[in-house]
Amino acid sequence: VTSATRDSHPRTSRPMQSHAMGLIALALFGFCHAVQGREAVAVTPVQKVIQLMDGMLAKGKEEKHTEQVQFATYKQFCDDTTVEKQRAIVD
Repeated sequence: VTSATRDSHPRTSRPMQSHAMGLIALALFGFCHAVQGREAVAVTPVQKVIQLMDGMLAKGKEEKHTEQVQFATYKQFCDDTTVEKQRAIVD
């Protein structure tokens, strides 16, 4: 950074610069602390997402099977009722 670039922002004062540096340091400290905390975690975020997706897949398959059974039952009822009604009309 040249002195011309630094001088182009006359409103930036030393207290603002030190405040910004303090915020950056705090953010880095928080990041480092979070990284250290992750080492103790048994499941990574990616693994958690995969677990959730596997759960959704299993739930979807179960619900699909349940709906197929319900539909088959309803279809059989409709077919039986249609046959009964057609016989009643003929008689």
